[in-house]
Amino acid sequence: MTADTKRFPKALLAGLLLTTLPLAAHAYVGPGAGLGLLAALWGLLAAVGVAVIYIVMWPIRRMRRRRKAEQVATASSTSPVTETPVVQARQAEPSEAPVHATPVEEKTTGTHGTRL
Repeated sequence: MTADTKRFPKALLAGLLLTTLPLAAHAYVGPGAGLGLLAALWGLLAAVGVAVIYIVMWPIRRMRRRRKAEQVATASSTSPVTETPVVQARQAEPSEAPVHATPVEEKTTGTHGTRL
């Protein structure tokens, strides 16, 4: 290999990089469009972040609920069921039917049956 062939890949890469760089950018992004773009990107990142957190937390929540259900099941099977004083008092009172107010007679005029 000669010295010229060793420099060719470097020169080719440098030439490609220089051709991809713009000489002048004839564009203007105003503050409204820029802030809109930033808000959209932040919203997208927040949505992805919340989705990832929810997916990660789902099995953890299921595990905690199962443990709690197992603890309640073992606690209820080991201790006798006792009713609270409020439940005992309600059962001791006789059940009463709900009292409804008597209906009020409606007064109507004699012409078209409209209510007063």
